[in-house]
Order: sequence, then C-alpha cells, then structure tokens
Amino acid sequence: MTSGSRKVIFFILLLALVYVSYAYMIKPANQHLAQEKVKVEQKRTKLLELNKATAAASDLQNQLDKVEEAITVFESKLPPASDIHKILEDVTKIAQKHGLMPKTIRALDAKNNRGYVEQPLKMELHGNFNSYYAFLLEMEKLDRITKIRELSLKKQSKTEGQTEATFIVSIFFQNISA
Repeated sequence: MTSGSRKVIFFILLLALVYVSYAYMIKPANQHLAQEKVKVEQKRTKLLELNKATAAASDLQNQLDKVEEAITVFESKLPPASDIHKILEDVTKIAQKHGLMPKTIRALDAKNNRGYVEQPLKMELHGNFNSYYAFLLEMEKLDRITKIRELSLKKQSKTEGQTEATFIVSIFFQNISA
C-alpha cells in the first residue's frame, strides 16, 4: 500500500467515524435535548398558571371580605318582622305629609325567601300628581329596602289635578328562621 492510498483509507475511516458518531451519539442526544426543552417549557407554563392561581386565591380573600361587608350592609337595611307596623306607619306618615289621603292599605300574602321575607302591601292613595312624585322620592330615601310595583294612576274626573294611585309596596324583613 502506498502512502496515498493509506491517506484515502484513513480519510474514509475518519468520515465513517464522524457519520457513526453523528448518527448514534449526537443525533439521539439532540432529540433527547429537544424533548427535555419541551418538558421544561410545559413545566414553566404550569408554573405560570400556578402563580396566577395563587395570586387569584390571595385576592379571593379580599373579595370575600368585601362580599361579607356588603351582606352586613344589606342585612342592616332589613328590619326584624316585628317592625312591620312601624314601617307601615312611616309610609302612611310620608303619604300624609305630602297631602295624600290613604283610602285603603291591605297586607297581601308574605313571600318567604332564603334570608329575607317580602311583605307586599296594596295601597290606594288620593291626591295630586306632585304629591305622588314627592311621596315616591321620599320613599326612595328610606333606610329600609322597599320596592314599589304595579303603580297605576287614574285621573279623578270630579276635580282638576287630582289623581287616584293604586300600587303595591313591598317591604323586606329579616327571615329569622333562616
């Protein structure tokens, strides 16, 4: 063998060694590295989600405190059921203060809900429109939770400017059994 052929054989062996090292060592190592990078990225994503959830959980306590405060304010506006006569008296005084004449006041069936009781009262008042407006504005300012519904106004044909109002006012109370 001549020196040139030895060099060619040596060169071919070196190329074969490079190919074998690449095919059986470097390529599998690169594939494994790529798989590990994907796993690390998935774990990093889960860690970010966990951080967001942790932040939301700590903020959840603040939100719960705000809800409890709102419930306390709401319950403070619900009188006990024994105060129905006082509230009915207040509504009647407001109506009379604005020149409205109560014709009838009738209690309807109470609706018992979880946490509160709704006591609807059907009222019929007589007076002028401006008096009704002032009456409704003052009812809105009450510390108690009330709701006026089914309001109907009818003009009285006998006197000018006089109307007859029929409406249902609901008064809300604490449900002691809840």
